[in-house]
Amino acid sequence: MDYTAHLDTALEALHAEDRYRVFMDIVRQKGQFPRAKWNKPDGTVQDIAVWCGNDYLGMGQNEVVLEAMREALEVAGAGSGGTRNISGTTAYHNALEAEIADLHQKEDALVFTSAYIANDATLSTLPKLFPGLVIFSDELNHASMIEGLRRGRCEKHIWRHNDVAHLRELLEAADPNAPKLIAFESVYSMDGDFGPLAEVCALAEEFGALTYLDEVHAVGMYGPRGGGVSEQLGLAGKIDIINGTLGKAYGVMGGYIAASRKMVDAVRSYAPGFIFTTSLPPAVLAGATASIRYLKEHQELRDQQQEAAKVLKLRLKAMGVPVMDSPSHIVPVHVGNPAKCKMLSDHLLNDFGIYVQPINYPTVPRGTERLRFTPSPVHDGPMMDELVHALDSLWQQCELARKPIAC
Repeated sequence: MDYTAHLDTALEALHAEDRYRVFMDIVRQKGQFPRAKWNKPDGTVQDIAVWCGNDYLGMGQNEVVLEAMREALEVAGAGSGGTRNISGTTAYHNALEAEIADLHQKEDALVFTSAYIANDATLSTLPKLFPGLVIFSDELNHASMIEGLRRGRCEKHIWRHNDVAHLRELLEAADPNAPKLIAFESVYSMDGDFGPLAEVCALAEEFGALTYLDEVHAVGMYGPRGGGVSEQLGLAGKIDIINGTLGKAYGVMGGYIAASRKMVDAVRSYAPGFIFTTSLPPAVLAGATASIRYLKEHQELRDQQQEAAKVLKLRLKAMGVPVMDSPSHIVPVHVGNPAKCKMLSDHLLNDFGIYVQPINYPTVPRGTERLRFTPSPVHDGPMMDELVHALDSLWQQCELARKPIAC
């Protein structure tokens, strides 16, 4: 067996479809976000502005967060020292889980090393806790949710994206006596649209189903305290399990679920992805706790971010750049061709110092390739001017179609 030949074939297929991914070696500049340094392959360094990051509010640079991390590092050292069951549970873990539970008005919370692991571990464990469980999953759910459902080895049904009529059909056809769970998201990050929370909660109540809501792109960003779309709509109490991340709006690292005390206790007791993983270090936990506390009381950052996204959408639409309809803070620009998507990204980076990663298949369906911009409160006016002018120039240079402006 020529193993190297098989690897060559797999990698060449990605290159042939213009979807081979190149890692960007960048160094964020403390206190200057979204400015960063790009360590180029030729050994030179270029100043760039990051327009595609998930540190939506710049909390990874917030001094309150950094100071909390420095203090924890001095007190507790670098690592946690073990799994949560064996010496790896600290006062920092307990404080963060209490802060998360309060954020979502739940009895308890459980912190994982990432939101991916939180989704995978929880959704694959729930069928063990509820024998015969039937899960209904939105077709555009995160890869981590899909993986958790796959590993759970239970009956599952995929409902068309945000199509509650289709969800109802599937629920009606299911065994009325079987335990059920509806898994969906509040903000779908590639299109930037919202999930139908109220309608799903109503169906869950009607059919006696549990609800599992992924809020990773919404926590910190929506609601009067940053509790997500479920908090903003006053529906957190109707969601049984909320999944969130500490690595996007909160600017640190980690993921979690928030739920009833018994649900959390059962998941932590049965989920291998939690049981056998070294826990997060105290400095990360302290930074996340400080970030959540800070954003509970700083609505102005959410307002500034929403305004920045609104302005960018309006300016791009005014030029005929095909901004995809997105009611959220995410600004996706349709390109529709992987080669041209990468070409745009390369030109923006090399010619203008603007970093935005091309989004190609399999992250999005073929033919819907796009650039995904995430303006933050610290992307100032001159930076936005640079981006808008660069896109205007490149759209013409790359011979891309303009979208007529609606009258």
